[in-house]
Amino acid sequence: MENVHLAVEDDDLYSGYNDYNPTFDSEELENDVGFQQAVRTSHGRRPPSRIPMASSMGRPMTGAVQDGAARPMTAVRAAGYTSSLTRGSTFDPLGQSRGPAPPLEAKNEDAAEEKIKILEKKVNDLIEESCMAQSMGSLQLALEKAKEAGRKERALVRQREQSGNGDHINLDLTYSVLLNLANQYANNEMYTEALNSYQVIVKNKMFNNAGRLKVNMANIYFKQKNYPKAIKFYRMALDQISNAHKEMRIKIMQNIGVVFVRMGQYTDAITSFEHIMSESPNIKTGFNLILCYYAIGDRDRMKKAFQKLISVPLGIDDEDKYIPSNDDATSNMVIEAIKNDKLHQMERDLKVLAEKYIMTAAKLIAPVIESSFATGFDCCVDMVKSSQYVELANDLEINKAITYLRQKDFNQAVETLKTFEKKDSRVKSAAATNLSFLYFLEKDYDQADRYADLAMNADRYNPAALINKGNTVFVKQDYEKAAEFYKEALRNDSSCTEALYNLGLTYKRLHRLEEALDCFLKLHAILRNSAQVMYQLGHLYELLEDPQQAIEWLMQVISVTPTDPQALAKLGELHDGEGDKSQAFQYYYDSFRYFPSNIDVIEWLGAYYIETQFCEKAIQYFERATLIQPTQVKWQLMVASCYRRSGNYQKALETYKDIHRKFPENVECLRFLVRLCTDMGLKEVQEYATMLKKVEKLKEIREQRVKSGREGSARSRREGSAGSKSGHSSNSMKGERLSAKMRSLPGSNEPYEASNPKELDASYVDPLGPQMERPKTGAKKRVDDDDFADEELGDDLLPE
Repeated sequence: MENVHLAVEDDDLYSGYNDYNPTFDSEELENDVGFQQAVRTSHGRRPPSRIPMASSMGRPMTGAVQDGAARPMTAVRAAGYTSSLTRGSTFDPLGQSRGPAPPLEAKNEDAAEEKIKILEKKVNDLIEESCMAQSMGSLQLALEKAKEAGRKERALVRQREQSGNGDHINLDLTYSVLLNLANQYANNEMYTEALNSYQVIVKNKMFNNAGRLKVNMANIYFKQKNYPKAIKFYRMALDQISNAHKEMRIKIMQNIGVVFVRMGQYTDAITSFEHIMSESPNIKTGFNLILCYYAIGDRDRMKKAFQKLISVPLGIDDEDKYIPSNDDATSNMVIEAIKNDKLHQMERDLKVLAEKYIMTAAKLIAPVIESSFATGFDCCVDMVKSSQYVELANDLEINKAITYLRQKDFNQAVETLKTFEKKDSRVKSAAATNLSFLYFLEKDYDQADRYADLAMNADRYNPAALINKGNTVFVKQDYEKAAEFYKEALRNDSSCTEALYNLGLTYKRLHRLEEALDCFLKLHAILRNSAQVMYQLGHLYELLEDPQQAIEWLMQVISVTPTDPQALAKLGELHDGEGDKSQAFQYYYDSFRYFPSNIDVIEWLGAYYIETQFCEKAIQYFERATLIQPTQVKWQLMVASCYRRSGNYQKALETYKDIHRKFPENVECLRFLVRLCTDMGLKEVQEYATMLKKVEKLKEIREQRVKSGREGSARSRREGSAGSKSGHSSNSMKGERLSAKMRSLPGSNEPYEASNPKELDASYVDPLGPQMERPKTGAKKRVDDDDFADEELGDDLLPE
């Protein structure tokens, strides 16, 4: 303990650590006048104040000044440093004491070499401007820039030759100018000029690898459908490309195969595609190979090619790579950053394209590779299940059900779709959606509702399932609830046109016409040429009592579907309501030409001709109505009335007799027979008069029996009937059909000449009626209004 010395409390244990020599303080060098003066000197050269004599000083000192010049440095001492400094000399290693450097000599732009450099820069700038214009779609401007670059490049060559530098021509610049000009000619579809420009490059032996441009020439011949020459130039390019450029050779061989397909030479195309699949397989070539085998009908090779197609490696990462696997925030941020980058998007696009080719190939070959299409689909499904595209097997099964639908085998389609009830949620939802769609078409609304619920439970975000659910509620007339399902479908997929269309129909049923109009106007912005949407807009404006707007929308319908008889008839009705009979007649007549079986149109045309005193022309329309409705006596009476009005009494008498044979108890027919026979002095008058009395008496007896049987309820029935008639008359302006009123037939005490042709009142209202309100189904295929529904169940049954 004697050697242990305790520290005194006043002593600082860390004293001395911050003490340092101020010589090493570099922070204050900027304020050190001596140092700054030393920095501004020139390598230690100081102006000599006095030169010591050699005899007195001996050997000259290192770095000393002799005869006004510094002595060269030696290896003994550092340059600029001496043990005895010359008086007046300063340390100036950077030579700053000599002042600023003299300015650079100005360029002589008149010099030939300088002019050549300026012209070269202009040519390069024009090439860049041409390429930029082409990338922005300005093809004509790109061509003009390319031509100007060509002119300036030729001027540059002439200037080099005049200056005697003809041997120093910039071949790279000349090549760039000619290639860009040829490309711009091709982009502007000036193929002859493009071929000439390419030919200039190819024939010039001074350009290295110019033979590759024969691929471009072959592409032009392909666009011109000159397939033999395209094959020739592709093969010439292939000969000039070494095996080291394997990818380029593969692409050229693929082009050769495509040209052979266009020429119908499938065997030669197969040779090219098989070589590619053996050397460097890819999805597109595999698909083309299957098409060629399908064209020649080779079943076995189709199977092998399909197996090769699903075995092609895509070279993309697994999606599991982008799932965060730990709590490391940094790595999770990196994963999120690369999850949606352009490279990953390209990988997704490649995978989608591969799935599209595989599905298309399977649907193409499945019906032909086996004895039945079902066996063929099963074979394709088995191959897909053993590949990297396992998830496509379920889609193929759904396509199998769709194929059953195309063959009208609904039971098999339903059975196939029912097998998906125990699969994963996505497939279950798709299958249940299609089943709901099928049952809805078959009007089995309970089953449609059941499978719509199943589809919704499997995937609540499936807009097609929500639409089908809304449709089943719609047919039960619960329009408010149906509107909620359609709105939910739109929230899940704002571009779902079926949901928007059905929502408009629902608002229309609820008499919320402004909201329905808003829905259809939005839909029209999406589907610009949809006749259904434009027709609904026209009908809504009619309900809003704006006939001019309704006519404008229906005119747009006619511009899209000029042969639609219902739209033409509707236009005729609107013009008739506006009092324009001639225009109404034109549209009704066009409607009759395209669909000569519409009773309402026939009735209006017949009434129009009677009103205009052309009864002979009205006969053909009423005769057609007789053929359509042979049990309706009024059409045959109208035919006889037209003969009578036109003065052809004999033909009228024959017609009335024919009517009497078919309808012996018709009172109106017997009355006209009695009058005609009386006026013509025929003997049958007494016979018809006796029949008329018997028929009238029988009619009275029947009426009395009916009256006696209904004495207790006659008054209430008459009141109810009167109320319904009054309600009917108040609503007759819109939304219902009125039958022709046969007031042209005179009474029993009137002469037949007294009947006024203007008394025939034929009015025509909406030919569609409530049928326009039928909603669309949730499957992608629309189930449209009856007047537009040419329904086909195709591949688009599968919902989004």
